[in-house]
Amino acid sequence: MAINIYTGSDIEKMRAAGQAAASVLEMIEPFIRPGISTEVIDQHCHDFITQELAATPAALHYRGFPKSICTSVNHQVCHGIPGPKTLKAGDIINLDTAIIKDGYFGDTSKMFIVGKASILAKRLIQVTQECMYRAIKVLKPGMKLVDIGQIIETHANKHKYTVVQEYCGHGVGKNFHEEPQVLHYAQPDNGIRLSAGMIFTIEPMINAGKRQIRLLPDDWTVVTKDRSLSAQWEHTVLITDDGYEVLTLRAEEQGWESTIE
Repeated sequence: MAINIYTGSDIEKMRAAGQAAASVLEMIEPFIRPGISTEVIDQHCHDFITQELAATPAALHYRGFPKSICTSVNHQVCHGIPGPKTLKAGDIINLDTAIIKDGYFGDTSKMFIVGKASILAKRLIQVTQECMYRAIKVLKPGMKLVDIGQIIETHANKHKYTVVQEYCGHGVGKNFHEEPQVLHYAQPDNGIRLSAGMIFTIEPMINAGKRQIRLLPDDWTVVTKDRSLSAQWEHTVLITDDGYEVLTLRAEEQGWESTIE
């Protein structure tokens, strides 16, 4: 499949979809506290997406997924299904939200700390975000696609963490998942170079222990085999004529570039 190149009104609609997805994560933050269940979090997000944003939750019924967002807690790597279990102080949780607005997809995720987390958990969350930011900061036309994975894996390994290899970033636009696949670990050069108009996600999943994972019987929730903590951050990015634009940037992230060497 060819890589889509977006221009003009397509990009404007992707900006709108990206900011709508980001606003879901901003809205839900006050609700992330001990005692709330992940299905209540999902309901808040569903109502906001459908009523306030006049958009569609992209995850709902996608390949049979039963909820509007993914909620992955502690050793859950990704695709956690919201349910009745309540959060407790010290938990960490990734909320992955994707929406469809005016026929275009916005896709993003964020880590949240419930109450006060351990030093290990906070460090894993920080380093995982740095992995994503470091890869974003060097994006520009002509860059090799494979360099993204090299940057992420190098930074994760520096801190004795491992990178999940079974899941990757992806092109996004008029479809939920498009080419190219964006791997988060070092790999042989596939010859693909970035071009202005490409839009894709960068969404590294980093484990505090070994990189091996397993799929739970629900056929969605992925967990670390050794039950070590896992963290993930995700942004949708546009390659511009001279660099990049983060389409799902939240207000709290303004000036993030200055925090990355």
